[in-house]
Amino acid sequence: MVAIDTTAAAAHPAAAGRLRLSPQAQGMAALLVTVAIWAAFALSARALSASSLLPADAALLRFGVPLVVLAPALWRRRHRIAAVRPGAAIKIVCGAGVPFFLAAMHGGALTSAAFVGSIVPGMVPLFVSALMIARGRTVPRGTQAAGLVLIAAGVAALVWRYVVPVDTDVLAGSGILLVASGLWALYTVGLKEVDLDPVGSIGLLCLPSFAVIGLLVLTGVLPTGLAHAAGSDIATFLVVQGLGVGLCAGLLYAFAIRRLGAERSSVVGSLSPVAVVLLAIPVLGESPTPAVLVGVPLITTGVVLANRRPRHKVPADA
Repeated sequence: MVAIDTTAAAAHPAAAGRLRLSPQAQGMAALLVTVAIWAAFALSARALSASSLLPADAALLRFGVPLVVLAPALWRRRHRIAAVRPGAAIKIVCGAGVPFFLAAMHGGALTSAAFVGSIVPGMVPLFVSALMIARGRTVPRGTQAAGLVLIAAGVAALVWRYVVPVDTDVLAGSGILLVASGLWALYTVGLKEVDLDPVGSIGLLCLPSFAVIGLLVLTGVLPTGLAHAAGSDIATFLVVQGLGVGLCAGLLYAFAIRRLGAERSSVVGSLSPVAVVLLAIPVLGESPTPAVLVGVPLITTGVVLANRRPRHKVPADA
C-alpha cells in the first residue's frame, strides 16, 4: 500500500507528485530484497561443499565483513549494545550466529539448495508460533492452523522418499536444517525484544559471533583453509555472505521486523523456497525432484496461510 503525504505536497508544490511508502510497504519492500539475498545464501550453503573454503572460512567472512564496514557506526552504539538484556542477546547470538550458520552450512552440504531454501525459512512460522504459545499467546486457529499443518506436510513430502530406502545423509541434513530453522525463529523473536536500530542489531550479532568463530579457529577446533583458498571463492562468499547476508539482509530484516512484526515478517519464507528452487537449476544444475515439486508448494502455501491475520467479526447491530 502506498500513502501520499498531502501535507508535504501542499507545503512544497514541487514534491506534489512524489509518493511516500507507508511503513507496511517499506517493510514488505525490505522483505522482498531479503528474499533474493536469502536465496543466494541457500545456494552458497550448498556450493560451499564444492568450493575451496571451509565452513569456518565462510563464517569469518559472514561475521567479519559487517564489523569492518560498520565499525565507526558500531563504536557510536557501543553503550546501547552493551545494555541489551542477556536473554534477548542470547536469542539473537544463538539464533543467527555461529550455531545457526554452521547448522545451515552442514545441513546444506548433506542435502540440496532446495532443502535449505525450503526448510530453514519455511519452518520459521511454525517455530515462531510455538515460541509465542510458550509465552502465553493463543493457539493459532482457522487458516493459520491450516497453514502450519501444510508447512509440516511440505517438509514431510520433501524427506519421504529418503526414508525408504533410508538415506542417512539426507535425513541427517534435514534434521540439522530443522535445528537451523528453529534457531532462526529464536532470532526473529529476539530482534523484537531489543531496543536497537538495524545497525546495532548487526553489531550485537556479529561481534560475539566473530569472536567465537575466531577462537574456534585459533584453537584448532575448526579447521581453516582461507590462506590457500581460491580467490574466486573468497570473492564470491565475501559478496554473498559478508556483504549480502551479513550486511544488507541483516539491515533489511531487522528493519522489516520493526515495521511488520516477527510473525508477519516470517512471510518471507513463502517466497524464498520458490526462488531457491528456480535459481538452483541454472546456478547449481539441480533438477527439482518430484518430492521438491510437491513439498515446496505445500510449504509456500502454508507460510502464506500461517501469516494471515484472522478477521474480527463485526456485530450486526454495530
